[in-house]
Order: sequence, then C-alpha cells, then structure tokens
Amino acid sequence: MKTIIKSILVYALLGLSSLTSLADTFSDRFDAIWEAASTEQRYKFLYALPKGGDLHNHSVGSNISEWMLALAQDSERIGGDTFWTRIRFASPDDAIAATAYYHTIRNHSYEALPPESQAEYVRIDKITDKEALAWCDAFRLESEGEGRFEFFSVIWSRFGDVFTNPHFRMELMAENIKAYHDEGMIYWEPQFSAHQFEENDGTPIDIVASVAFVEERLAMPDIADTEMVLRFQRTIFRLGPDAIQQTRDLYAFVDAHRDRWVGMNMAGIEENGFGYPLRFLEVLRELRTKYPDIPLSFHAGEMDGPDTHIRETLLLGAQRIGHGLNILGDPDTLLLLQMSGKVLIEINLISNQLLEYIDDISTHPFPELLRTGVPVCLTTDDRGMWDSNLTDEYYTAMTNFNLSWDELTVLGRNSLEYSFVQKPVKKKLLKKYDALIESFESEYADGTIEDALAKIDKIKAITYGYAKKKWGFEF
Repeated sequence: MKTIIKSILVYALLGLSSLTSLADTFSDRFDAIWEAASTEQRYKFLYALPKGGDLHNHSVGSNISEWMLALAQDSERIGGDTFWTRIRFASPDDAIAATAYYHTIRNHSYEALPPESQAEYVRIDKITDKEALAWCDAFRLESEGEGRFEFFSVIWSRFGDVFTNPHFRMELMAENIKAYHDEGMIYWEPQFSAHQFEENDGTPIDIVASVAFVEERLAMPDIADTEMVLRFQRTIFRLGPDAIQQTRDLYAFVDAHRDRWVGMNMAGIEENGFGYPLRFLEVLRELRTKYPDIPLSFHAGEMDGPDTHIRETLLLGAQRIGHGLNILGDPDTLLLLQMSGKVLIEINLISNQLLEYIDDISTHPFPELLRTGVPVCLTTDDRGMWDSNLTDEYYTAMTNFNLSWDELTVLGRNSLEYSFVQKPVKKKLLKKYDALIESFESEYADGTIEDALAKIDKIKAITYGYAKKKWGFEF
C-alpha cells in the first residue's frame, strides 16, 4: 500500500493528468497529447518525431524548386558554370510541346545551339521574379489536374542536362541531407547515379573521378556534422531497349562500390509494357551466379487495376517493393506477403494521390498492409515535385488512419530494419533509433498536457508548398 501511495504522489508531483493506471505507457500519453493538440501542433509533433530513414526516393526528383533555382543562379556554387532556360520562342509553332517551356541547359549546350535557338533562352540568373516563380512551378505539380502526364512526360524533360553538373547535383544532395536531418531522419537511401557527370565544356568525367568527387563532398563538415548515414541504390531504367545489358553493367558497378552503393532498383512507369518484371528473370538469375548479396527493390503495383507484377517481382527476388498500390487486387500474393513478413512495401501516399493512382485516400492499402503483418514504411518518392517532405507523409497517414504510437515507431524502425545498408551499420542505426525514440518519449512524458503542448509550440518545423495548399500550414 505504501508503494502505491508513493507512486500516486509521484504522479501528482509530475502533473500527469491520468491516474487510471500506475503503468501508463507513452502510447496513452501520446494519444492524450494528440487529442488535445491543434492541427498545427500535431504537425509540429510529427515533424520532431524520429523517423528512421527514407528508402524510396529518386534523388533528381527530391529537390525543392526554390533550392534548384537559387543554386542554378549561383555560378560559384555550380563550379563556374552558367545555366540557361527557355522562356520564349522564335515561332509559335516551336511551342507545341509543353516541355519546351523552362527547358534548362548548361552553358556548353547553349553555345552549341544555332543563333535562332539561343534567342529563345535566357541566362537563369537574369530571369524576372515572375519568370522565377513560373520556373519553380514548372518543376512541381502545383496545379490541380496536372497529374500523371505532367509528371512522367513533361517535368523530367525540362531538366535538360543540368544534372550532369556534379556541383549542382551534390549541392542539392547537401540541401536534402540537412533538411531530412532537421525532420528527424538518420538514414537516407536515394536512387543516385554518379555516371554521366561532365566538365563545364562538356567533357565526360570518368566514373572513378566522379565517385571520388561524391565522396569528397559528403565528407565536408556541413554534411558530416549532421551524422546522417547515406547509402545509394543504383537505378535500372526498365523500359530502355538496352535494359538487360544495363542491368549487367550496373550490377558490376555496385559490386565494385559496395561501401556506398548498397542495392539495385528497377524503375520506370509500369504502364509501358517494355518494363514488365519477367523481362529480367533470366538476367537476374545469371547475375546471382556472379555477385553475392546485392539486394533489389522493384517498382511494382503502381497501376490503376490489378495485375501480376508484384507476384512476378517476388519471383525475381526483390526484398522491397516500391508502391505495391494495387496489392488488394491480388489476394493470393497479399497472403504470401502476410505470411512471409520478409518483403517490405515502400508506401508513397502523396505520390499515389498526385499521380492519380488513387482518388480516395481511405481506399489506400497502407492500413491493411500495416495491420495484417506486411512490413511497410513511409517514403517520399519524388518529394521535390510534390513540394513536400517526409512529415507530410506521416501527417497524411496519422490523420487518415488513426495510427497508434506503436505503429508510428514501427514505421520508423522498418525503414532501418529493411534498409540495404551493411549489417554492422544497420545495427548501429537501430540502436540509435531506439535511443532517439526513448529520448522523444522522455521529452513529452512528464508534466501536464499543457506543458507538452507548450514544448511543441517551440518546435521550428519547416513546411513546403504541399502542406500549405493541403492543410494551410506555413511554418
């Protein structure tokens, strides 16, 4: 009895609002804070939440438009290069393709154009404020109804050759790493290539020098000080006529660079029949006779209707599946995933909505997968083009599917447990994640609910265009 009375006094001194159980878990506390919080406080709370990592992310599509513009206009930061963007046309007939607007190129490409074409471009550091806004909008889905066609057929083409500039590529990577760190991530595994880098005059940079440049930039203090662990996947464009040989070449590259590149990713719009999974069955079997332990993630199930792509992807040996959106239309494969628990589905809620693969978020398979034993985590896909961040994915999931505290932390833990990072590093990441979660719980476990909300108000969250348009948040 004395022990119980003593415990009650401790709870009273701490200001805890509920004495219904002397063994209240943080789950109860989290629920109470969430219930009392405003929408803005809820977003800030999730912003501060330790989130583990982001496993499904195309590095070129991850860059916020304003970051790209500021960098493109700063010649010193991009190695003395100059970028040009197309804002006018010599003839109205030239403007047929939507991709023609704000097509952006490096200086050596501009100089190779005939004079009449050069007249259609302007130095990007000389554009007006109005043109700058239009340029930024051209690289994201900012308008209702732009959707899938704009994304797959228009936006990517506007990049021209700017990502062959290694300084541009790596400075944007630095911006991402720092932003991810600020919203509670400790690991990032983007799809990233060091191939096709070129000097300012267009001379190709060999892959040895390119990899060395990447490592040198990652070692600089502004990145190193974040302590973010970074590993890459190498992407195979599954639709290309040379995709089979490309698969062989890139497996050889990853095998030779296992310290930084830790896995492969098969990408490309599934609606194009040239990229069907079984196209790669024989070559992957061939490569498994040569290379040990190169993990594979495969875009599958990002389709409007049911198909067999997810099942076929499992046959190919994929350890992770990107999207898996139409899995409910293949119950036999869903049962297989539930029973095995070995294959993670990389969930992209915002991407699936903006690309019009799903109209009603309540019909998304995410909660069914989460709550029937299929490993899942939340990822950002092409966050720069959505103008979003990982917190937006968590907030979407939390507000639509009423996630518990245990479910939130499982998502973060899965993003590390199913990463392709080397096993000793993964062990350290999981230990760090558990410590961060414990610290987060300790931060908000004591005091009144009002005390917790006051702490949340001090969180310096950062939002982008998606959160502003969707929920009215602008921090």
